[in-house]
Amino acid sequence: MSTASDHTGNADTVIRVEGLYKRFVMGDTVVRALDGVSFTISRGSFVAIMGPSGSGKTTLLDILGCLSRPTEGDYWLAGSKVSNLSDRQLARVRNHEIGFVFQNFNLLARSSALVNVELPLFYDGVRRRERTQRAIAALTAVGLENRLHHCPNELSGGQRQRVAIARALINSPSIIFADEPTGNLDTASGSSIMGLFENLHQKGHTIVMVTHERDIAEHAERIMSFRDGRLVTDEWLHPKHSN
Repeated sequence: MSTASDHTGNADTVIRVEGLYKRFVMGDTVVRALDGVSFTISRGSFVAIMGPSGSGKTTLLDILGCLSRPTEGDYWLAGSKVSNLSDRQLARVRNHEIGFVFQNFNLLARSSALVNVELPLFYDGVRRRERTQRAIAALTAVGLENRLHHCPNELSGGQRQRVAIARALINSPSIIFADEPTGNLDTASGSSIMGLFENLHQKGHTIVMVTHERDIAEHAERIMSFRDGRLVTDEWLHPKHSN
C-alpha cells in the first residue's frame, strides 16, 4: 500500500483543492464541516470518499460538484479555478464537466428511461433527433437497450440506478460524482452497479464516490477517509486488472 503522493506524479490532474474550509453557523455555534482539506485527483482515477456521519464527506462532494462554495480555500476543476466562475459559468460546468449519480436516483417518475436520459441534452438545446440517438447509445452502454420506454416504477432499483448513470454520462463529463450509489439497493443490485462503475473506470472515466461501506469503497483504487472535516487517511489499493 502506498500514499497518494506516490501516484500523482506528472499525471493530468482533474481535481485540486488547497486549504478547503466550510463553516456553518448554527445559532451560537460554528460548525467546521471541512477543516483545511488539500488533495489532488488525477484524471482517470476511481476514488472512494469514506467517513462517519458528520465527517464532511457529503459537504465535500457538494463543493466538488459545484453545488456549494467553500468558506475558504481554492478549488480547480479540469484546470479552471472554480471560485473565479460566475453562477452561469458554474451551471455550464455542472452540465458539461460533471455527471451526478444520487442514492435516490432523482428520476422523473412519469417519464420513460429515454426521456430521463435525454433531459440534460434538452436543457442544452440539442435537437430532438440527436438527443434520442445519444440517449439510446447511453442506455445501451449500461445494458438497458430493452427498457428505453419503461418508466421508473416499471424498473428495478438497479435498473433505475443504471438509468441515472446513463444520464450522468450523456454529456461525456470530465468526472462522475456518485453519492451513496448503492445505498438503496439490495446486495445483488449493488454488486451489479459497482461492476458497471469498474467497467467505466477501465474505459478511462474519472469517478469520485461517497460511501459509508468499506466493501463498496474497495471497488475503487483509492480510499480517502474523513473525520471531523479533515482528511485522516489516504490509501491506494492494489490496482484492479481486467480478466
